[in-house]
Amino acid sequence: MKIKIIYAEDELNLGRIVKETLEKRGYELIWETDGAKVFDHIEQYKPDICVLDIMMPNIDGYTLCEKINKHFPDLPIIFLTAKTETQDLVKGFSSGGTDYIRKPFSVEELIVRINNQLLLHNGISEKSQAKTEEIKIGEYTYFPLRYELMAPSGLIRLSQREKEVMNSFAKSINRVIDRRKLLYDVWGDDSFFNSRNLDVYIKKLRNHFKDDPNIQIKTLKGKGYLFLVGD
Repeated sequence: MKIKIIYAEDELNLGRIVKETLEKRGYELIWETDGAKVFDHIEQYKPDICVLDIMMPNIDGYTLCEKINKHFPDLPIIFLTAKTETQDLVKGFSSGGTDYIRKPFSVEELIVRINNQLLLHNGISEKSQAKTEEIKIGEYTYFPLRYELMAPSGLIRLSQREKEVMNSFAKSINRVIDRRKLLYDVWGDDSFFNSRNLDVYIKKLRNHFKDDPNIQIKTLKGKGYLFLVGD
Protein backbone atom coordinates (compact mmCIF):
# COMPACT_ATOMS: atom_id res chain seq x y z
CA MET A 1 0.00 0.00 0.00
CA LYS A 2 1.36 3.41 -0.99
CA ILE A 3 2.03 6.12 1.58
CA LYS A 4 -0.47 8.95 1.08
CA ILE A 5 0.76 12.52 1.42
CA ILE A 6 -0.95 15.93 1.40
CA TYR A 7 1.58 18.47 0.14
CA ALA A 8 0.76 22.19 0.49
CA GLU A 9 3.12 24.49 -1.41
CA ASP A 10 2.39 27.61 -3.50
CA GLU A 11 5.82 27.83 -5.17
CA LEU A 12 4.96 26.19 -8.48
CA ASN A 13 8.43 25.13 -9.60
CA LEU A 14 9.31 23.64 -6.23
CA GLY A 15 5.90 21.99 -5.97
CA ARG A 16 6.28 20.25 -9.35
CA ILE A 17 9.76 18.97 -8.51
CA VAL A 18 8.71 17.58 -5.12
CA LYS A 19 5.50 16.03 -6.49
CA GLU A 20 7.20 14.35 -9.44
CA THR A 21 10.10 13.05 -7.33
CA LEU A 22 7.89 11.63 -4.58
CA GLU A 23 5.58 9.95 -7.08
CA LYS A 24 8.57 8.38 -8.83
CA ARG A 25 9.65 6.99 -5.44
CA GLY A 26 6.29 5.29 -5.01
CA TYR A 27 4.45 7.78 -2.80
CA GLU A 28 0.86 8.81 -3.50
CA LEU A 29 0.39 12.55 -3.25
CA ILE A 30 -2.10 15.41 -3.52
CA TRP A 31 -0.45 18.79 -4.13
CA GLU A 32 -2.41 21.89 -3.15
CA THR A 33 -1.37 25.54 -3.66
CA ASP A 34 -4.22 27.16 -1.71
CA GLY A 35 -4.13 26.86 2.08
CA ALA A 36 -7.92 27.22 2.30
CA LYS A 37 -8.46 24.00 0.34
CA VAL A 38 -6.04 21.73 2.21
CA PHE A 39 -8.35 20.69 5.05
CA ASP A 40 -11.05 19.45 2.65
CA HIS A 41 -8.46 17.23 0.97
CA ILE A 42 -7.48 15.75 4.34
CA GLU A 43 -11.07 14.87 5.21
CA GLN A 44 -11.61 13.14 1.86
CA TYR A 45 -8.17 11.68 1.17
CA LYS A 46 -7.22 10.45 4.69
CA PRO A 47 -3.45 10.94 4.23
CA ASP A 48 -0.72 9.27 6.28
CA ILE A 49 1.19 12.55 6.65
CA CYS A 50 1.00 16.25 5.72
CA VAL A 51 3.82 18.45 4.42
CA LEU A 52 2.87 22.12 4.81
CA ASP A 53 4.56 25.30 3.69
CA ILE A 54 4.08 28.00 6.34
CA MET A 55 3.59 30.94 3.95
CA MET A 56 0.45 29.84 2.09
CA PRO A 57 -2.25 32.03 0.49
CA ASN A 58 -5.64 32.44 2.26
CA ILE A 59 -4.75 30.26 5.27
CA ASP A 60 -1.17 30.14 6.56
CA GLY A 61 0.51 26.93 7.68
CA TYR A 62 0.25 27.69 11.40
CA THR A 63 -3.51 28.25 11.30
CA LEU A 64 -4.02 25.26 9.05
CA CYS A 65 -1.93 23.05 11.35
CA GLU A 66 -3.99 24.06 14.39
CA LYS A 67 -7.19 23.11 12.57
CA ILE A 68 -5.76 19.78 11.40
CA ASN A 69 -4.42 18.96 14.85
CA LYS A 70 -7.79 19.70 16.43
CA HIS A 71 -9.63 17.21 14.18
CA PHE A 72 -6.81 14.74 13.41
CA PRO A 73 -4.44 14.89 16.42
CA ASP A 74 -2.48 11.79 15.39
CA LEU A 75 -1.65 13.01 11.88
CA PRO A 76 2.08 13.85 11.50
CA ILE A 77 2.76 17.30 10.05
CA ILE A 78 6.08 18.46 8.61
CA PHE A 79 6.54 22.21 8.17
CA LEU A 80 8.50 23.69 5.27
CA THR A 81 9.82 27.09 6.26
CA ALA A 82 12.21 29.82 5.25
CA LYS A 83 11.86 31.21 8.78
CA THR A 84 14.80 30.40 11.04
CA GLU A 85 14.02 32.26 14.27
CA THR A 86 13.46 30.12 17.36
CA GLN A 87 10.07 31.72 18.04
CA ASP A 88 8.88 30.69 14.57
CA LEU A 89 9.84 27.07 15.23
CA VAL A 90 8.21 27.16 18.66
CA LYS A 91 5.03 28.53 17.08
CA GLY A 92 5.08 25.72 14.51
CA PHE A 93 5.45 22.95 17.07
CA SER A 94 2.93 24.57 19.41
CA SER A 95 0.35 24.59 16.62
CA GLY A 96 0.73 20.82 16.20
CA GLY A 97 3.67 20.33 13.84
CA THR A 98 5.85 17.28 14.45
CA ASP A 99 8.91 18.21 12.37
CA TYR A 100 10.27 20.97 10.17
CA ILE A 101 12.61 21.46 7.22
CA ARG A 102 14.29 24.75 6.42
CA LYS A 103 14.18 25.99 2.84
CA PRO A 104 16.00 25.41 0.60
CA PHE A 105 15.97 21.64 1.11
CA SER A 106 16.69 18.51 -0.88
CA VAL A 107 13.90 16.08 -1.72
CA GLU A 108 16.12 13.33 -0.31
CA GLU A 109 16.03 15.05 3.08
CA LEU A 110 12.26 15.39 2.83
CA ILE A 111 11.90 11.65 2.13
CA VAL A 112 14.04 10.82 5.17
CA ARG A 113 11.94 13.12 7.35
CA ILE A 114 8.68 11.65 6.04
CA ASN A 115 9.81 8.09 6.72
CA ASN A 116 11.09 9.04 10.18
CA GLN A 117 7.78 10.66 11.13
CA LEU A 118 5.85 7.62 9.94
CA LEU A 119 8.10 5.32 11.99
CA LEU A 120 7.49 7.44 15.08
CA HIS A 121 3.76 7.56 14.40
CA ASN A 122 3.44 3.84 13.74
CA GLY A 123 4.86 2.60 16.97
CA ILE A 124 8.35 3.24 18.23
CA SER A 125 7.18 2.64 21.77
CA GLU A 126 8.74 3.88 24.99
CA LYS A 127 9.55 0.27 25.85
CA SER A 128 11.46 -0.32 22.63
CA GLN A 129 13.26 3.00 23.05
CA ALA A 130 14.36 2.00 26.54
CA LYS A 131 16.27 -0.88 24.94
CA THR A 132 18.08 1.46 22.54
CA GLU A 133 21.79 1.58 23.32
CA GLU A 134 22.34 5.18 22.21
CA ILE A 135 20.37 8.16 20.91
CA LYS A 136 22.00 11.10 19.10
CA ILE A 137 20.70 14.49 20.24
CA GLY A 138 22.54 17.33 18.55
CA GLU A 139 26.14 17.29 19.77
CA TYR A 140 25.19 14.86 22.56
CA THR A 141 24.74 11.11 22.79
CA TYR A 142 22.27 9.67 25.27
CA PHE A 143 22.79 6.13 26.64
CA PRO A 144 19.48 5.09 28.33
CA LEU A 145 20.71 1.70 29.53
CA ARG A 146 23.80 3.22 31.17
CA TYR A 147 22.10 6.31 32.65
CA GLU A 148 24.66 8.47 30.83
CA LEU A 149 24.65 11.56 28.64
CA MET A 150 27.83 12.24 26.70
CA ALA A 151 28.31 15.99 26.28
CA PRO A 152 31.01 17.77 24.25
CA SER A 153 32.58 18.74 27.58
CA GLY A 154 32.45 15.27 29.11
CA LEU A 155 30.31 12.48 30.54
CA ILE A 156 27.22 13.27 32.62
CA ARG A 157 25.85 10.52 34.87
CA LEU A 158 22.09 10.67 35.38
CA SER A 159 20.00 9.77 38.42
CA GLN A 160 16.97 7.49 38.08
CA ARG A 161 14.56 10.45 37.92
CA GLU A 162 16.77 12.36 35.49
CA LYS A 163 16.82 9.30 33.26
CA GLU A 164 13.02 8.94 33.36
CA VAL A 165 12.50 12.59 32.45
CA MET A 166 15.22 12.33 29.82
CA ASN A 167 13.48 9.31 28.25
CA SER A 168 10.33 11.40 27.75
CA PHE A 169 12.32 14.19 26.14
CA ALA A 170 14.34 11.82 23.92
CA LYS A 171 11.18 10.37 22.37
CA SER A 172 9.68 13.85 21.87
CA ILE A 173 12.42 15.74 20.02
CA ASN A 174 10.93 18.82 18.34
CA ARG A 175 7.51 17.97 19.74
CA VAL A 176 5.41 19.47 22.51
CA ILE A 177 5.64 17.52 25.78
CA ASP A 178 2.51 17.79 27.90
CA ARG A 179 3.51 18.72 31.47
CA ARG A 180 0.72 16.77 33.18
CA LYS A 181 1.42 13.63 31.13
CA LEU A 182 5.13 13.95 31.96
CA LEU A 183 4.32 14.12 35.67
CA TYR A 184 2.16 11.00 35.46
CA ASP A 185 4.75 9.14 33.36
CA VAL A 186 7.56 9.83 35.85
CA TRP A 187 5.85 10.15 39.26
CA GLY A 188 2.38 8.68 38.76
CA ASP A 189 0.52 11.86 39.73
CA ASP A 190 0.60 15.63 39.26
CA SER A 191 0.73 16.74 42.91
CA PHE A 192 2.20 20.11 43.85
CA PHE A 193 5.25 18.43 45.40
CA ASN A 194 6.03 16.42 42.27
CA SER A 195 5.36 19.45 40.09
CA ARG A 196 8.06 21.37 41.97
CA ASN A 197 10.37 18.34 41.64
CA LEU A 198 9.83 18.40 37.88
CA ASP A 199 10.89 22.07 37.77
CA VAL A 200 14.16 21.06 39.43
CA TYR A 201 14.83 18.30 36.89
CA ILE A 202 13.99 20.55 33.94
CA LYS A 203 16.54 23.05 35.26
CA LYS A 204 19.11 20.23 35.53
CA LEU A 205 18.48 19.09 31.95
CA ARG A 206 18.81 22.64 30.65
CA ASN A 207 22.18 22.83 32.37
CA HIS A 208 23.22 19.44 30.95
CA PHE A 209 22.53 20.63 27.39
CA LYS A 210 24.30 23.98 27.73
CA ASP A 211 27.21 22.85 25.49
CA ASP A 212 25.03 22.87 22.35
CA PRO A 213 23.33 26.22 21.55
CA ASN A 214 21.06 24.45 19.05
CA ILE A 215 19.35 22.52 21.87
CA GLN A 216 16.72 24.33 23.94
CA ILE A 217 14.05 23.26 26.40
CA LYS A 218 11.30 25.85 25.92
CA THR A 219 8.53 26.24 28.49
CA LEU A 220 5.11 26.60 26.84
CA LYS A 221 2.75 28.27 29.30
CA GLY A 222 -0.32 26.16 29.98
CA LYS A 223 0.98 23.27 27.86
CA GLY A 224 4.35 21.94 28.88
CA TYR A 225 7.69 21.91 27.11
CA LEU A 226 9.24 21.85 23.67
CA PHE A 227 12.53 19.97 23.36
CA LEU A 228 13.93 21.91 20.42
CA VAL A 229 16.93 20.34 18.69
CA GLY A 230 18.12 22.40 15.73
CA ASP A 231 20.47 21.47 12.92
